[in-house]
Amino acid sequence: MLKDFTKLETFLTVVRERSFSKASAKLGISQPAVTQQIKFIENYMECSVIERKKNGIKLTAEGEELYKVASRLEKEIQNAEQDILRIINKKMTFKLGASYTIGTYIIPGECLNEMSQVINNDVNLSIALSGDVVEKVKERKFDLGLIESPVFDSELVYREWLEDELVVVSNVPIPKILNTEDLYSFRWICREESSHTRKVIAEVFGELGVSCKSFNVISEVSNTTAVLQNLKKSKKDVESPVVTIISKHAITDEVSRNELFEARLRGYSMNRNFYIVYSKENKHNAYVEKVVDYVMSGNC
Repeated sequence: MLKDFTKLETFLTVVRERSFSKASAKLGISQPAVTQQIKFIENYMECSVIERKKNGIKLTAEGEELYKVASRLEKEIQNAEQDILRIINKKMTFKLGASYTIGTYIIPGECLNEMSQVINNDVNLSIALSGDVVEKVKERKFDLGLIESPVFDSELVYREWLEDELVVVSNVPIPKILNTEDLYSFRWICREESSHTRKVIAEVFGELGVSCKSFNVISEVSNTTAVLQNLKKSKKDVESPVVTIISKHAITDEVSRNELFEARLRGYSMNRNFYIVYSKENKHNAYVEKVVDYVMSGNC
């Protein structure tokens, strides 16, 4: 079994994620495949290594010992991969794709520089819509993607990365907590209907019983940058504020300087997850693994 580390990697992932389903998502394989590989290990060892519980999983005594052995083996493999990279001294440009909010407001220049140092190679960042990022990851034009819309594809591996919140924002002070009737008194800058942001908003507004068709929409734009530029250039009118809904990550600086003012809906939140996405063929690529670990560590 030691010659086939894949099954031990699955075991380690189940233990660390404390879930068969989360391990399945992280590894990019089906949950039945995860179960089958754990069963193979248990048949090989002729004992149970993992017990499923309501709140996760628990290792048996044999499972605890196996985890120690597998962890040592994993570390040795990682060290060997680094030695190989040093031998071949491969020079390349790591191609990173990111959606507009992430690429413009969350991945600063110093973050890219540190990524370059981590893999000892250049990192090139391209910004596009989440769907386009996913397609280019599939086509191997991007080594890794960072997306804000859950554009899922069975050929790719997805990792939940960063939690985001969409907030109402204006260029003049507005109440920090908004009631349903407040929404009709604003002038709106909206995202195009095809955008994921607008879909999230529509779901929440649907639960509130709010009809967007009744809003005073002054413009529809295609991305976060365009939304912000339109909002900042709009005439400041406290009687009829111009508002939009945008990621809290995109307005951190402006809110701290009192240039923009954020608000939330009473009793509701508009949360979503950002994802890291890469090809299943790249899940053992040392460069991809290093960048994923760097991003997941919260350095960006």
